Amino acid sequence: MRRIIAAGAIAATSILGVAVAASTVMSAPAAATKHKAKPKPKKKASAKVTGNFSSCSVVTRAEAASAIGTSVTAGILGNATVEGGLACVFYGPSAPTPTTPNVGQPDTVRVVVVEGSDALKWYNDYKSKVSAQPITGYGNQAYYDGYASLSVLKGDYYLRIAVSPADAPPSLSDEEHLATAILPKL
Repeated sequence: MRRIIAAGAIAATSILGVAVAASTVMSAPAAATKHKAKPKPKKKASAKVTGNFSSCSVVTRAEAASAIGTSVTAGILGNATVEGGLACVFYGPSAPTPTTPNVGQPDTVRVVVVEGSDALKWYNDYKSKVSAQPITGYGNQAYYDGYASLSVLKGDYYLRIAVSPADAPPSLSDEEHLATAILPKL
């Protein structure tokens, strides 16, 4: 699990400039330990990146490709206004150009994980806006929105998955396939 999270965090950092967020997280501990040598903050930075994962660190490119049934790009972080966090978006070969990770598009896999006290708030907020259909097998708090995504609340994590194939309508089985791979990591 650590290797997957670290690899995802590194990919997100190199692709999207998430290093800004990581440096922001590290600025307080670094300020408190100014007198220490630089190698120690580097070790702490590594630990922080694996402990404070992003949506891209909980899903691999291979898992996203398996869910949509075609090759996909590396995950790209975008705003997730519906869930109040960051979405990790993987694009298939038929995705429209330009790609826009801040909105849903065809031939994509979108994964959003909201962690912490806001998870329940965002889970319930989206649930109130759709025709939520309860889904079993993921605890007692999972629903399909009726057309494109699966939402699961697990502890203090809200996971929302949307798999949008290019040449077929969204299918709950695609989201369930991916949820099975992601949920054990939360």
